[in-house]
Amino acid sequence: MADLKLTNVSKRYSNNVEVMRDINLDIKQGEFIVFVGPSGCGKSTLLRMISGLEDISGGTLEIDGEVVNDIPPALRGIAMVFQSYALYPHMTVYDNMAFSLRIAKLDQETIDHYVRKAADMLQLTEYLDRLPKALSGGQRQRVAIGRAIVRKPKVFLFDEPLSNLDAALRVATRMEIANLKESMPDSTMIYVTHDQVEAMTLADRIVLLSAGNIEQVGTPLELYSLPRNVFVAQFIGSPAMNILPATIYACGETTKVNVAGQTNITLPIKTDAGEKNKTAQFGIRPEDLQVSENGDYVISGNIEFVESLGESTLLYIKADGCSDLVTCKLQGILKFKKGDDVKLSASPEKMHLFDANGMNYREV
Repeated sequence: MADLKLTNVSKRYSNNVEVMRDINLDIKQGEFIVFVGPSGCGKSTLLRMISGLEDISGGTLEIDGEVVNDIPPALRGIAMVFQSYALYPHMTVYDNMAFSLRIAKLDQETIDHYVRKAADMLQLTEYLDRLPKALSGGQRQRVAIGRAIVRKPKVFLFDEPLSNLDAALRVATRMEIANLKESMPDSTMIYVTHDQVEAMTLADRIVLLSAGNIEQVGTPLELYSLPRNVFVAQFIGSPAMNILPATIYACGETTKVNVAGQTNITLPIKTDAGEKNKTAQFGIRPEDLQVSENGDYVISGNIEFVESLGESTLLYIKADGCSDLVTCKLQGILKFKKGDDVKLSASPEKMHLFDANGMNYREV
């Protein structure tokens, strides 16, 4: 098992288009790291650079302290699980998992031990004699994972392994991957997904990427509770954080802001005198809003749309004084309807303040 270190890593194609810029990242042995971000942000490209399937244009990649930029994929000590299962259709589950070990010329007793141990770990023992066509999508993906496990790599790489599965199988297989990590605590795993639920539930740390840059690295709750900027705030969390225009009118150990031309609010956020009268952006998560019952409110408006989801009710509110739609997530089944006027309140500790460039005033 291994540590990884990326230092000023970049990727440029022949037309001089730079798709990854100055990537600096330390991954410790035993971590489960998730690369997440919107389509085209570079997460799969970065994974392929680590695997050796893409050349590194600049900077260095170290695995266990050794620079591996020019080392071929087969010698890097990595195993990769792809989005497509890529199983040999004419081979049984056993033979698919044993294939790389036979190529490495291991003896049959050792091969059998590794394959059966991996099959037991992934609950595949009863399927070892089946062909891939006789398996479900989730079972095929487990075979692909098992094929990686038997190689005993330094680093496991997962490239959106659940994206071809239906919703129920995604949940079940996600739980199996989480259990797999628990059973292999010293294994270093890097997992790519565009699904933030996978990122939040699986990761020790999330690496959130945008347009070839790292926006923030941290635990799932760090990115949720203390986003570095507006992009992180709106990408992590569903529904996305509400962002409204604001103006700072008093600074100090606490900061006073006017939100959307409606209300004056005191936030437990420190700013200096130079920020006074500056344009800012106010953030509040939908689940942190509640309908005001005592007259105090942060935002008022008119309900444009109601989504009743059973366990929760989503209100989409046209905020007074601005064109923004505000989302409010309330627990349970509630009898709101389009056209209702509502006032929404929230705890100041749950509120966020970003500058005109989208950076969080709280220290991250």
